[in-house]
Amino acid sequence: MSESEGSVQVVGTAHVSAESVREVEGTIEEERPDVVAVELDEGRYSQMRGGEPEDLSAGDLLEGNTVFQFLAYWMLSYVQARLGDQFDIEPGAEMLAAVETAEDLGIEVALVDRDIQETIRRFWSRMGLFEKLQVVGSLAFGITDPRIAGVMFGLLVGVVLGPVLGVFGGAVGVTQSLLVGLTGSALVGLLSAYVLAELSFRTLEDDALALAVAGGGGFAVGTLAGVGLGLTDSLVTGYLGGFVISAVGSMTLGLAAGLVVGVAVAGAMSLFGDDGESTDEEMEELLDPDELTDTDVVTAMMEEFRQFSPGGAEALIDERDAFIAHNLLDLRAQGKDVVAIVGAGHRAGIEEYLAHPERLPPRESLTGQRERLLPWGKIAAVAITGAFVAFFVLLAMAGVEDRFLLELFAAWFVVNGVFAAGLARLVGAHWPSALVGGSVAWLTSVNPLLAPGWFAGYVELRYTTVNVGDIETLNALLDDQETPLMELIDRMFEVPLFKLIMIVALTNVGSFIASFLFALYVLPPFFGDIGGVSAVPRLLIEGAQNSARTIWGWVA
Repeated sequence: MSESEGSVQVVGTAHVSAESVREVEGTIEEERPDVVAVELDEGRYSQMRGGEPEDLSAGDLLEGNTVFQFLAYWMLSYVQARLGDQFDIEPGAEMLAAVETAEDLGIEVALVDRDIQETIRRFWSRMGLFEKLQVVGSLAFGITDPRIAGVMFGLLVGVVLGPVLGVFGGAVGVTQSLLVGLTGSALVGLLSAYVLAELSFRTLEDDALALAVAGGGGFAVGTLAGVGLGLTDSLVTGYLGGFVISAVGSMTLGLAAGLVVGVAVAGAMSLFGDDGESTDEEMEELLDPDELTDTDVVTAMMEEFRQFSPGGAEALIDERDAFIAHNLLDLRAQGKDVVAIVGAGHRAGIEEYLAHPERLPPRESLTGQRERLLPWGKIAAVAITGAFVAFFVLLAMAGVEDRFLLELFAAWFVVNGVFAAGLARLVGAHWPSALVGGSVAWLTSVNPLLAPGWFAGYVELRYTTVNVGDIETLNALLDDQETPLMELIDRMFEVPLFKLIMIVALTNVGSFIASFLFALYVLPPFFGDIGGVSAVPRLLIEGAQNSARTIWGWVA
């Protein structure tokens, strides 16, 4: 170190430890450095000082991953806030103490961390698909009653199983008479459940009990009237066509089977899972606040993530060590004596870089989007788009009537639009948002990178403002153990961020379900006009041959 260089003292703190606050204040007052560097970026610093949280713009939403990045940020924030409540200390209090102490002493403050949105974006992009599902799932299962989570899992199984039974049910003994009975059971059961729900929620104080009464009563009445006694058979066969009976009946059977699976999963989760009280007790035993100075809570959690997501841990921990070290080296090179306040989990990595600056990765590699050698997502999207266009072109070249192709496209457009717009509207989207999402839902199959939920969310942002401050509101709601479940859900939907996430997610889910159901239910009978499904490969080959002859004729 030359004479003109300054020095850097790194203080590692635990983000939820009251002892860390006292240590930070004491160190700064004793050392009186030229600069106090803190593990904050401009956005978090502004919010900590009472500034307005950063809004989510419509343009950001159309980048595609913004909502999922918010989910990742929410998960990290929720865990830290939960620990802060447990130990009666505000998360980040030691950073605020460092800033206030420096200002009181007239010491310069330097914000040396990377922008949080950049970190979360890189964190999210580095994880694989299954790792992302685990992150989102850990949040969902961490804040949801295990019984509800189990039943929801079963319903998802049923949604997938239903169409499969509709196509292959005959091979496993699903008869037409059974489908007729199931269709009647579904219609009567839904009507009964609606009536019972209206009565139960008005007379019972326990929302969970009211849901159980409505669901169980509707199921019992529907099963008895339809499958049990066959009271609805004549109405079903008289007013509903074979396609509707097959679709509704098989979906009902699939959902019933999925519900059985869900109840079993819920039972297992309730039997082997822990309630919130025991979880808090375990947290106290595992994380003694007096020992938290040896570890940064968020980083400790991410070290566990490193086992299944090295890329995610790299973005959240290793890259930030390097980024902070770059800034501290710059301050040291200016001849400044620096006290750096960072999470204890970052201390070792930063000090290693300070001792060996030659090991630092280039600063430009720590920001921006890392491009893959082969953008497989874009390649797959282009391939699917080409296949979709080729399908219609080849059928046209094979001599299939334009009327058939137009009707096929119209059916595809309507089925996707109804499901996507319907689910968006179900979770509170404004009509323009739902209609825009529904109108572009068919594009999901043409280009999977263009999810309809983005467009629905884009329009929804005309009616509301979403920012990272919503995450604190959601955390407070999730910690509410007194409010009845249904009221708590209603209050969560009043938070713009949660509502936007649900609109984006359900619009995409609706389009996905519609695509699945269309392929299994609508296409087979639709192709009856051209000789059935078995005739499609022949027509595509014939269309390719005719196209080749036409192109050869142009060339020759």
